[in-house]
Amino acid sequence: MSTETKEETFTLEEILTSLKTVHRLILWNDDVNTFDHVIYCMMKYLDYNESQAEKIAWKVHNDGKCPVLEGSFTEMEVYRKILQQEGLTVSVD
Repeated sequence: MSTETKEETFTLEEILTSLKTVHRLILWNDDVNTFDHVIYCMMKYLDYNESQAEKIAWKVHNDGKCPVLEGSFTEMEVYRKILQQEGLTVSVD
């Protein structure tokens, strides 16, 4: 198994935004992922129980997005990358 690394660059605006105390990880609706996959990822990576994860999936479906986690920029970036590798559409706010 090989490890692949990817270099990322950030704009000045992204760096200044990263200095905020609290950031949010936003899960966005898409036409690719199933409810089951979203629920599975919320439970596996963010420690939500099944009921909470299902509510998140419905909120994303109905509202187009849902904040799923708050914390430092670095922490949100870690979870963003994990969830993106699972195919979810996420961003840090």
